[in-house]
Amino acid sequence: MLAETVFRSEDLAVEDRFDAWRECMNRTHAPMRLESECAADFKAHQRLIGLGAVSIWPATFEQLVFLRTPKLIRQSDPEVYHLSLLLSGEAGVSWGREENSYGAFDIHTNDSSRPYEIWTGHGSISSVGVEIPKVLLPLPQHRLDKVIGRHITGREGVGALLAQFLTQLAADTVPYAPSDGPRLGAVLVDLVAALLANALDAEAALTPETRTRALTLRVKSFIRQNLHDPELTPRHIAAVHHISRSYLHRLFQAEAETVASYIRRLRLEGARRDLADPALLETPIHLIAARWGFPRAADFSRAYRAVHGAAPTDHRPRSVRPGAGS
Repeated sequence: MLAETVFRSEDLAVEDRFDAWRECMNRTHAPMRLESECAADFKAHQRLIGLGAVSIWPATFEQLVFLRTPKLIRQSDPEVYHLSLLLSGEAGVSWGREENSYGAFDIHTNDSSRPYEIWTGHGSISSVGVEIPKVLLPLPQHRLDKVIGRHITGREGVGALLAQFLTQLAADTVPYAPSDGPRLGAVLVDLVAALLANALDAEAALTPETRTRALTLRVKSFIRQNLHDPELTPRHIAAVHHISRSYLHRLFQAEAETVASYIRRLRLEGARRDLADPALLETPIHLIAARWGFPRAADFSRAYRAVHGAAPTDHRPRSVRPGAGS
């Protein structure tokens, strides 16, 4: 499991909750002044997940105003870029004369070195925050200054890829060892760099390594979303991403897995989950196979046995196996 620290306001006395949340935010991002109409009994929950020099923090909290003033910046500036993926609720941000508003699956960007005011709507808000030291992003700061605060969507393109990465990681950190943290942090930095470069139309400023890793992640995301399609082939994947098949295969050489084996592994993992799902007891095996991109039952059975060492029927609940009692 990744290194993780949890804040729960309900663990504290009512009168201590808001001050404790302020201290939590000061440690997580940078010193700020906080105000809330719910300060008398503030409710908040945060998980701070360490990924080496980078961190993410899924959080749910009540109505809040964040103020980062010039005085606070002079007192302490960790020099980090902050991103928030808003999952529910709404928020607004002001940088003096500039102002923007955000809704669900919008991505907000900020800079600890700039004064700002952030306010959230009435009711609770859920988001996943990201803290990245400025020195880690492979883009010139004068270019990044132009994208801070710009409206970026998390519903399509690189924004959707980043949103998927953050929500999946926040949902379950158990499968990862602590040593995976820095590697996941590096992937996150590459995704954020690709997102900001895309917003700036400055992808050429990225290092070749960053562009390659970001492209590989986009390809893998496309594959996961289209596993049901029996025509999901290296030729089709390469065409969709405007690259040659040979370049696609080179991307996967670094993954120690061929494109075809990656597709087959994900399809068979999905099929095994469906076979074991009690809610799908009445679904014939050949339909599950077709759902996961195997239109011919014999091909599915042969591939399944080769990977799992057993027939598909062996992983169905006992009540639907051939010859099972009623």
